[in-house]
Amino acid sequence: MGAASVSDNTPGRWRLILGDFAEDSLPIGGEERGMDDALSFLYRREYGQEHGVRDAGGRDAGGRRGGREASRLTIPAWISKIRSLFPKKTVEILQREALNKYRLTELLTDPEILKTMEPNMDLQKNILTFRHLMPENVKALAYKIVEQVVREIQKKLENQVRRTFTGKKLPNSSTSYKVHRNFDIKRTIRKNLKNYSNEHKTIVPDRLYFNQNIKRYNPWHVIILVDESGSMLDSVIYASVMAGIFSKLPFLSIKLVVFDTSLVDLSEHAEDPVGILMKVQLGGGTDIHGALEYGKKLIAAPHKTIIVLVSDLYEGGDPRRMLRSCSDIIESGARLLVLTALDYSANSAYDKQGAKTLASMGADVAALTPDELAEWIGKVIS
Repeated sequence: MGAASVSDNTPGRWRLILGDFAEDSLPIGGEERGMDDALSFLYRREYGQEHGVRDAGGRDAGGRRGGREASRLTIPAWISKIRSLFPKKTVEILQREALNKYRLTELLTDPEILKTMEPNMDLQKNILTFRHLMPENVKALAYKIVEQVVREIQKKLENQVRRTFTGKKLPNSSTSYKVHRNFDIKRTIRKNLKNYSNEHKTIVPDRLYFNQNIKRYNPWHVIILVDESGSMLDSVIYASVMAGIFSKLPFLSIKLVVFDTSLVDLSEHAEDPVGILMKVQLGGGTDIHGALEYGKKLIAAPHKTIIVLVSDLYEGGDPRRMLRSCSDIIESGARLLVLTALDYSANSAYDKQGAKTLASMGADVAALTPDELAEWIGKVIS
């Protein structure tokens, strides 16, 4: 059973770890009883007892006693209980287990439950994974949660990217002045339609948009190709956020393409990572060759082009075609950066032989954090 933060009472800690099996030898009461009920509600699913099926003697199939509160808990009551009994970090672990391991999708389909959950990266990933199960009345709330988490990530990374490029002699690095003549009213309205107030009968914008007051002159072209298979979810999130940040830099021209066995060019929406994430279809096969061929068509100035392939390199088709496409890109003079992961945790689940082959061909192959990606691009273009 899961670990919990309890008092220094060693028997009590062991009782929570062992669960109902230790009921006779390590009885507990009070707050620890409540903790045990909450943990049993979740972890008894290991034994197929989530519905409280019991024999004639009042015991379940594992030989445990009946009549416990855990069997009467509902999902909303369970959420309320763990929030009152456990520290925040433990609550997040239990919520993650409930979704990832036991598929308690009621956490995401009931708006009242979803409102009580802590917005964080794990919750965001589960929303994106199970988005197709959500009724329409929950999707608006889910969008707000994803938006909150993305904005927090974006704020942190924008500061890091700004520090990366500070002091570099880059062309056209000025940003637009936020003055009336540069105000983009059409874009401001379009981006803020979701903020229409019935009370005031008008749009209440949370952000104003302005046109660039300078033209992009001879920019570097960054083409980001993102594998949207389920194992790449963290990388999809960070790639979308980084594309949004890069798109604001006047010395970079950004193209963003997501792919599985088909592909979607989301370059026009690169500034809206939340909208992109709510559109991606996770899972399915992988056609890296097709994505690279599409990327090749976007190359206009090879010596000022960087293609960033974010993929675990497990090609669904003939790997030789993928390698041939990579060779074409490298020989054209464009830089090819292959990211087996773009996140803050090491990803060992990728085709290591394919990565070695690409590195020997002249591609840069690595698993990078988002700020390391910014540093790498900064070095290339300066």
